[in-house]
Amino acid sequence: MSSSPGKKRWQALAIFVPNVTKMIRIGLIRERKSPADNRVALSPRQCAEIQDKFTLIKIVVEPSPDRCYADAEYVAEGIELSDDLQACDILLGIKEVPAENLIPGKTYFFFSHTKKKQPYNQKLMYALIEKRIRMIDYECLMHSDEQRILGFGLFAGIVGAHNGLLTYGRKFGLYELPPAYSVRNFRKLTASYRDVKLPNIKIAVTGSGKVAAGVLEIMVQMDIEPIEPEDYFNNEYEYPVYCHFKGKSLYARKDDLSFHREDFHTQPEKYKCLFDQYLSKTDILMNGIYWDRHMPRLFEKTAVQRSDFRMSVISDITCDIDGSVPINIGASTIADPVYGIDRKTLVQAPPFQPTKDIIDVMAVDNLPNELPRDASQYFGQHFEKYILEELFKTDSEIIERATICKDGKLTRRYEYLSDYAYR
Repeated sequence: MSSSPGKKRWQALAIFVPNVTKMIRIGLIRERKSPADNRVALSPRQCAEIQDKFTLIKIVVEPSPDRCYADAEYVAEGIELSDDLQACDILLGIKEVPAENLIPGKTYFFFSHTKKKQPYNQKLMYALIEKRIRMIDYECLMHSDEQRILGFGLFAGIVGAHNGLLTYGRKFGLYELPPAYSVRNFRKLTASYRDVKLPNIKIAVTGSGKVAAGVLEIMVQMDIEPIEPEDYFNNEYEYPVYCHFKGKSLYARKDDLSFHREDFHTQPEKYKCLFDQYLSKTDILMNGIYWDRHMPRLFEKTAVQRSDFRMSVISDITCDIDGSVPINIGASTIADPVYGIDRKTLVQAPPFQPTKDIIDVMAVDNLPNELPRDASQYFGQHFEKYILEELFKTDSEIIERATICKDGKLTRRYEYLSDYAYR
């Protein structure tokens, strides 16, 4: 009898794997960061499929009361549950693992939020070094052109766009949409749009990654028409429209007004943002751009005090506090996702007031948790497709690019973290 496709794939990997006859054990860890995250790297069905394809891979799941998939769903797929993951070689999480829960000498995958020297995770960084953890950060898993492989950005964009439209409808009493978390999946979310007719609003979408892709999906589902920047600036419409601003429509060099993608990414401080001219044309901003402190903001705080400032709702999906949206004064929560900002005083105010004197800001920083099962399935699909086989190569460039530290020291690519990582 011929080998199955899965077994053939495993046999092809054998040249990369030392002691290939030894079972490789992958553990799905319980999320311990507070508030608890309910996403997971692999769904029960995906775990079963991986074990069927690769007979020498064993997946063990640490029980969790918070995970979007119940423990019983993993058991039903034949996946082992265990409180003890000491025997696992690779541990998969989502959010940061508390320092005291790290198992020394293991390989971990999770979003560590350390690559920008985040002060709140310096204790975690110390622990990763001192416990000789091999830290592979999902955020750093990239193709050679630096395109990210894994992330929850698509569903952040989907939920963020939904929340922005929900906020506008509630603010002005025009229509009602259910919170995304209350419908539990994307299919039911889009079904809620069936009888909703939006007013003739203009929506600005910013960004060029998966977040923006998620926003655009909601634009399609809500029958919002796309238009070009010139038309967005010059025309008003009798129906809802959106314009997608990115690249040269959003940024230009200060000296000659040109835009070159590589130049922008290496020298963002030499560019200015062009969005200021659209502040008087926009009702809702759906912000999905990546931002760091070297990049120009979409607008400055003082701009909201202008008489022609039109935006009344901002969905800051990428949620950088005092970042590309400077009136983001802090992350909100799924339970309480919106706060108001008084245009005159720039201080926080109650949201959903039917006045344009208060700008409603949606700034939830864990949006995919509102559709956790869809988001987890999407994430796991890409992990299996692009990362699983890379784990067993001794020279995987994808894995090496994402490995922040191993064997008690930073890898060469992340040596810039030395003053942050070592005590």
